[in-house]
Amino acid sequence: MSQTFTIIIPVYNEAAFFESAFKQLVDDMSETGIGWDLIVVENGSTDDTANIVSSILEAWNGEGTMLQLPDPDYGAALRAGLLRSSADWTVTFDIDYFSAPFVETVATTGADIVIASKRAEGSDDRRPAIRRFGTWGLSQVLRFLLSSQVQDTHGIKAFSRSVVDDVAGQVTRTKDLFDTELIIRAERLGYTIVETPIVVEERRAAGSPFLKRIPRTLWGLTQLRRALPPKTTSR
Repeated sequence: MSQTFTIIIPVYNEAAFFESAFKQLVDDMSETGIGWDLIVVENGSTDDTANIVSSILEAWNGEGTMLQLPDPDYGAALRAGLLRSSADWTVTFDIDYFSAPFVETVATTGADIVIASKRAEGSDDRRPAIRRFGTWGLSQVLRFLLSSQVQDTHGIKAFSRSVVDDVAGQVTRTKDLFDTELIIRAERLGYTIVETPIVVEERRAAGSPFLKRIPRTLWGLTQLRRALPPKTTSR
């Protein structure tokens, strides 16, 4: 029996970019032959994103749903999409960062969580040096502060049905740390996690101020350390 896939994409003020990226995503996924549906979570946009997404999904011959949240919150958008999904696998993409080949590999890994890791052996990270350094720094913090073996918790990921059902609802943080908390909780519960290589090439300049996020992220991870349950040795 073939596996089912739901792709989740949070969007915020993407009126000028969504249509072209959506067409590229559909073209890329059509080459895989995989059946999939799409959940776009519009969160707090102040431009015409909601209307554009709604019109495009209505005209699309695939299965697409738009959810709306009142405030800009990337993590809350991911959580809303995950909790709506009913697929065997739920894949999280950004509108400017997605990979159809990644989806093809997900069900073959035998893992509960698959991460397209920018730090996995064989990855080709073509982002600016400061952002590569930021990913390295986060991996060190995860290792020493949270005793995690995961090297990269941001970006493209896939979660099995069991992880979504058992863990997603327990996550308390949103904003930048929702996916990090979800992965660390799952790791501590004994779920298997595989990090696969990825080519990282931005389709546009980063819109989020990297340096401004550092203090907020470090403080959030410190709080997370206090809140997390102890690690389970096996499932």
